[in-house]
Amino acid sequence: MATKESFSIDGEALLKKVKELIAEGNVRKITITDKSGNEVMSFPLTIGVVGALVAPVFAAVGALAALIGECTITVEREETKKAESDKIFHVDNNE
Repeated sequence: MATKESFSIDGEALLKKVKELIAEGNVRKITITDKSGNEVMSFPLTIGVVGALVAPVFAAVGALAALIGECTITVEREETKKAESDKIFHVDNNE
C-alpha cells in the first residue's frame, strides 16, 4: 500500500526538493502539477535508481523550475513493512 503526500513549492526550490525526496529512498512516484492543478510532469522511481539514471530527471525538473512559478509536488511513498523480528512481544511471568 502506498501513501501520498503533497507539497506546495515555488519553482526556485523545486529541483532541491525533488533531489531531497529521491535521496529518501522510499519514494515510488513523484508528480508535479501547476497552480491550476494540471499535471506537468510525472515520473516513477524504482528501488536502485541512482546516478546516471536520475540525471535526465534532474535536467527535466531543472528546466521546468525555470519556467514554472508555483507548483505542487505529490509524492507516492512505499509503506515499509515491519519484519517479524521488529515486533515487540510481552511475556507475563506473574502466573
